[in-house]
Amino acid sequence: MRKKPEKRTAKVLSTAISALICIVLWQALSNAAKRAGMSLLLPSPLETMRAFAELLTQKNFYTSCGRSLLRVIVGWLTGLCAGSLLGIFTSIFKPLKTFFAPVLHIVKATPVASFIIAALVLMSSKKVPSFTGFLISLPIVWTNITEGISAPDSKLIEAAHFFNVKKKNLIKYIYIPALKPYIAAAATTSMGLSWKACIAAEVICTPNGSIGQGIYNAKIYLETPSLFAWTAAVILLSVLLEMLIKTIISKITDTEGNKK
Repeated sequence: MRKKPEKRTAKVLSTAISALICIVLWQALSNAAKRAGMSLLLPSPLETMRAFAELLTQKNFYTSCGRSLLRVIVGWLTGLCAGSLLGIFTSIFKPLKTFFAPVLHIVKATPVASFIIAALVLMSSKKVPSFTGFLISLPIVWTNITEGISAPDSKLIEAAHFFNVKKKNLIKYIYIPALKPYIAAAATTSMGLSWKACIAAEVICTPNGSIGQGIYNAKIYLETPSLFAWTAAVILLSVLLEMLIKTIISKITDTEGNKK
């Protein structure tokens, strides 16, 4: 019990030191850019903080974040559900796995920008970010679910069949516990990648009232501090989303563990 607070303190300390080093390097590079007459290329940390503080006073900032978050969550949840169902069905029916595997590998290997541009031809710009998030999440979730279903020890499965264990209990006590870490990994990984893909789609599609539009406008008008401030908002929201998902997963796992 004593080791846990020490580990947390060491982790916080190492994170703080790493952040401080990054800020010092950032400031040094910003100073070098100013001396070279290229101050627009890299604003200082203080200038970025001021731009971020200014964003926090604007109502449009919160509505843009809310709309972007909604698009990300819709795309991610759709990909999570579809990938899970597809993973289960392709694990049960092997011919389906043979059919879908190449398609999903192509989806995983195709650049995000190609999907975004192709989707712009087929649907409105408002729907493209969610669709992009769905396509990014789908193969990640499918891969994790199929690996999780094949994770249980074959000897354990054989023993269960030998003792005529009911399918219900087989799924409940063998397959589901084996799937849990894979589902957690699929949820967190797909959310991070889906978030980045959705923001990239918004930058290209520029739907009204979105984070992507804010980034695009800052780039067009050469407002570099504002560009960095919007980027900082993207990073912070991504971290918060990942923490929220991990917390929900851990609470669900702890609740089920206490029930047992």
